Amino acid sequence: MASSPMSGSGQRIMLSEDIMRRKLQFFFMNPIQKWKAKKRFPYKFLIQLIKIVLVTLQLSLFAQNRYSHVNYAWDNRVAFSHLFIKGWDPTREVSSYPPALGPLAIYYQDSFYSTIDYAVNGYANLSNAIGPYSYTEENNTMDSLTFCIYQFKEGNIFGFNESYTFNSDVEQNCTELNITESTRITGYDTKAELEKVDLGIEFSRFVKAELFISVKTVNFKAAGPISPPDCYQFDIIIKLDNADMDGQVLISLDTEATRLECKGDVHYKDNNSLNFILRSILNFLVILVCCTSFILCTRAIWRAQLLKYETIYFFREKFNKELSMEGRLEFLNLWYVMIIANDALLILGSSIKEQIERKQFIGDQWNLCSVFLGTGNLLVWFGVLRYLGFFKTYNVVILTLKKAFPKVARFLLCAVLIYAGFTFCGWLVLGPYHMKFKSLSTTSECLFALINGDDMFATFFIMPHKSAMLWWYLRIYLYSFTSLYIYVILSLFISVIMDAYETIKEYYIHGFPKSDVMKFMGDIQDEETTLEFWNSIETASFSFREQLHKMVCCNSCRKSPFEFFEFESLFSRRNSSFSRMVNIDDDLLREKTVQPIN
Repeated sequence: MASSPMSGSGQRIMLSEDIMRRKLQFFFMNPIQKWKAKKRFPYKFLIQLIKIVLVTLQLSLFAQNRYSHVNYAWDNRVAFSHLFIKGWDPTREVSSYPPALGPLAIYYQDSFYSTIDYAVNGYANLSNAIGPYSYTEENNTMDSLTFCIYQFKEGNIFGFNESYTFNSDVEQNCTELNITESTRITGYDTKAELEKVDLGIEFSRFVKAELFISVKTVNFKAAGPISPPDCYQFDIIIKLDNADMDGQVLISLDTEATRLECKGDVHYKDNNSLNFILRSILNFLVILVCCTSFILCTRAIWRAQLLKYETIYFFREKFNKELSMEGRLEFLNLWYVMIIANDALLILGSSIKEQIERKQFIGDQWNLCSVFLGTGNLLVWFGVLRYLGFFKTYNVVILTLKKAFPKVARFLLCAVLIYAGFTFCGWLVLGPYHMKFKSLSTTSECLFALINGDDMFATFFIMPHKSAMLWWYLRIYLYSFTSLYIYVILSLFISVIMDAYETIKEYYIHGFPKSDVMKFMGDIQDEETTLEFWNSIETASFSFREQLHKMVCCNSCRKSPFEFFEFESLFSRRNSSFSRMVNIDDDLLREKTVQPIN
């Protein structure tokens, strides 16, 4: 039977569905399909390619510069340890596992005073050091050093009859250690100087002591292809810690490097101004490219949300159903969210880097800048996966991770609970005896290493034989943990990933499950990706100004603002080619116009 002509209302409904389908099809096309369909140049893709080249080049240059800076600060810390700490040994400068030496500590009262004397004498003889260190005073004269003592307000111990007097309030007393030129020859007597100011130390209530030293220097190594010489002030803190009250006072030295504004040398000539200009140009290019990428991706997310609300209204009016949550999430592109995040990080990092190179920061901002640039570069390289995902061969990894993520998250939640139980148990029981279980963080790191089969024998062997019960407990504990996680949990984790991989392989053969939006949109045919097809059927769109105008004007209308969107997007007069194709008159269009409130 021949079909009868459709009524005007039916024609409008069919017409609306066709246009909405074309809009959705075009929205979900990849850049290659959009290029074929409407010759729309993939600006975002080109921006990402340019950005990954510029950002990687910028990071490589900054990494070399930062390594020199951090290495310079660490080497000076080692030099200060030799100059100001009595009994410092070069073997302490190398991190080894297990540690070759125990903590540096003192055990006698005379050693306490001699340690302070050694540091003060080292400061007085700073001119004999190989390093080009100077005093902080403008005329390079020795300044007095600040020495602080922390003691309990009252603390007397009478061990012979098990009695004591104690007040837990800690008092801080600071004094200036005045150093003269004669100190270089005669040496400094800390005990005598403290007695002069009536600042005696009672070791029964002694908590800790701190000696503050500040020196200045200039780094010539950075001069040349990187930057002119840098001026630094090193604030040194020598700590003598007796907080554990265990008969030993631990000695440590810490430094904080602060970059100063150099007064300059009239004899220094910077022949690398071109390199400085090129680095600044690179920083500004990265900022410009990231700002462009940020704007394009933000605009894409905004347009996607507008189309989502238009689709929601369309499903509600035409099919009398609400768009599913899965269908709504189709309009949220998390790749764009990640690109926006890395753009923000790179803009901040590049701005700080430019100010560091221009020496507009008085202080140390290297770590903050490296965190921004490093994390931003990491996300930039991750973003390349989005474009590889357009190809079937490379998309398997992304789809497998996406499919397995919910199951992996639930699985890891259970695994983490068991892991936390082992961590707290090991920290409590084995912490006082085993170096790998000293703290909660080291216990977690040790167990994670055991899961990957790292250093198992050493973990068993290091446990001392002080307690036979704990010695056997360690073995039962470790055997149980490794058997459970290596042979059971890790195998199950791999099986979850493999199950998702097999599911994706089946999807490639029998087809992927589709949301209600994808079912309505249908598959994109080959002829629909050609320029001729889209020249005859153009998707309707409207500008941000028109959208804002409709949203504002809708307050004076009876109906939903999305009805304006549907009318403007589906029956716009500006789409002349569409009007010619369907050959409908103005009266038919007026029937869809929303009547204003009288």
